[in-house]
Amino acid sequence: MSGVNRRQFLSVSSAAALSLNSGVASGSAPKRKPLVMKLGCQTAPTTDEHLKYLARYGVKNICGYPVIADERLYATVDELQRMKDLAAKNGIEVDMIAPPFLASISVDVDKHAAIMLGQSPERDHDIEAIQTLIKNCAAAGIPAIKYNLQIVGDARIARTAGRGDAMYATWKFSEAHPKTPLTRAGNVSAEESWARITYFLDRVIPVANEYKVRMALHPDDPGVPPQGYQGDHRVLGTVDGLKRFVSIQESAYHGLNFCQGTVSEMLADPGKEIFDVIRYFGTRDKIFNVHFRNIRGHRDDFVETFPDEGDVDFVRAIRTYQEVGYKYMIMPDHVPQAETDPKGLQSFAFCYGYIRGLLQSAAEPV
Repeated sequence: MSGVNRRQFLSVSSAAALSLNSGVASGSAPKRKPLVMKLGCQTAPTTDEHLKYLARYGVKNICGYPVIADERLYATVDELQRMKDLAAKNGIEVDMIAPPFLASISVDVDKHAAIMLGQSPERDHDIEAIQTLIKNCAAAGIPAIKYNLQIVGDARIARTAGRGDAMYATWKFSEAHPKTPLTRAGNVSAEESWARITYFLDRVIPVANEYKVRMALHPDDPGVPPQGYQGDHRVLGTVDGLKRFVSIQESAYHGLNFCQGTVSEMLADPGKEIFDVIRYFGTRDKIFNVHFRNIRGHRDDFVETFPDEGDVDFVRAIRTYQEVGYKYMIMPDHVPQAETDPKGLQSFAFCYGYIRGLLQSAAEPV
């Protein structure tokens, strides 16, 4: 080497490497960014047996389901506290709950569908129940509620064979043949759907603001073409619809139960497009929970897969949530089914381990 002694060069290079690695060469572990996302789950019931199952696989944060007496549409503070205490005995925190209505089911089978049917005074009674639930969650220290505003409910046409003996839920709009051409809601225009959604939000989000409880809406699953499906235009089944939804109320407590699988189903090329959608809502602090589900396919034609084999790169997805500072739960959603795993517990266990590994890898050395 001209001008530089070989021994001097190696000495300087080694010193630089030690400096760059922040103590790695001296035997100390590199500093890592703290994980702000948490592995979560929303499976029911919130019983001691099921909580022990969740704890077995490292799930420490959940969406819980309190035992509610008398067919009430809200849990009391005592009912919420009993659920929290049971979870705590198993080392688990309840970060969110779901109400006993406003689920992802059709209005044809929903006993309490007045909000999306636009029926008064019934919808006002149901909204009052949600307002009470918000107040009770605040008193019990539960910071979030997830809910749906659907007319048709989740729609699938069949199950398709996957790897091993797994069967994957399948949707192909061109082959969909609903039991009835319309639900009992009849033909509901997009404008009328927005009016009913706004009616709900105008009465609920101010209460959420007052009591500081996050309200997390699940999108319509799946989205459908502009002509609609069973008379429903599914206005919450497009990215533009979700953007409009979060803008209806300016509130830090109004946002999304961001089902990544459902949002992927809205896109022509989810493997490329989903990351910018995460960034849009994530940078605006509108993601309050993540359903971490993968699909193979695209809008109007897809199957639901295991997380490691769909069209969306889940390593990149986790890093995108990390990029936007997402700080709540990441949880499995729908899982493939098999005859030997009728409750899906094995499939969920696979997902817990997969997500847990991704979360650990997301804490990069600094």
